[in-house]
Amino acid sequence: MAQVIIIGGHGKVALLLAPLLTERGDGVTSIIRNPDHAPAVEATGARAVVADVESLDAAAIAELLRGHDAVVWSAGAGGGNPARTRAVDRDAAIRTVDAAESAGVRRFVMVSYLGARTDHGVPADSTFFPYAEAKAAADEHLRASSLEWTIVAPGGLTLEEPSGRIDVVSAPPASGGTDTSRANVAHVVRAVLDAPATAGRMIEFHDGDTPIAEAIGAQR
Repeated sequence: MAQVIIIGGHGKVALLLAPLLTERGDGVTSIIRNPDHAPAVEATGARAVVADVESLDAAAIAELLRGHDAVVWSAGAGGGNPARTRAVDRDAAIRTVDAAESAGVRRFVMVSYLGARTDHGVPADSTFFPYAEAKAAADEHLRASSLEWTIVAPGGLTLEEPSGRIDVVSAPPASGGTDTSRANVAHVVRAVLDAPATAGRMIEFHDGDTPIAEAIGAQR
C-alpha cells in the first residue's frame, strides 16, 4: 500500500483519481484550501487536509509531504488572474518540488498540459500566456530536481466518461483533436504511479485508441 498526497485535492481530476487509489488500498491525503470541500474529498476515501500551498513556504509544505511515498501535483489557479496563476501554477508548484526533495518524497507526478514547454509558442497577448509561462517554469524546475518525476500532459480537458484509451504524442496535433477526458487523466496518473520506468519522462497524450496500461507501459 502506497501513501499518496494530492495537491489540489478538490480539483476535478483529483476527485476522480482519489477513489482509483483508495479502492485498491492506497492511503490518500488530499490537500484543499477550502474546508467546505472536505466532505466531497472524504467521500472519495481520501483524508482531507486543509492547507494553502499558495501561502506556505517550502518548509511548511515539506511537513505536509513527509511520510508519503508519492506527490501528485494537480492544483491550479484556474486562469483569469495572471498574478494568481504565477503564484500557484509556478511559485507554489516550485516550492512543492523543493519540499518533496527536503522531505525525502522521491516520486513526483506533475499534471501539466499537452504542449507545455519553454518554447510553447503562445503569444504574449494571449490570456493563456501566463499559464503557459507558469507551467513551463514549474515543469523545468521539476526536471532539474533530483526527484523521480513524471510530467503528465493531457490535451484539452473534458468531462466525458473514461474510455480507458489514449494516444501518446510528441507534440500537439496541428489540426487539433486533442480532447482528453479528465477521467482518462486520472487513470493515466494511477498508471504512472505504478510504472517507475516512467520517471524522467513527460507523457503528452489525448483520448485515443491505445489502452492506457499499454500506452504507459511503452514509455520506458
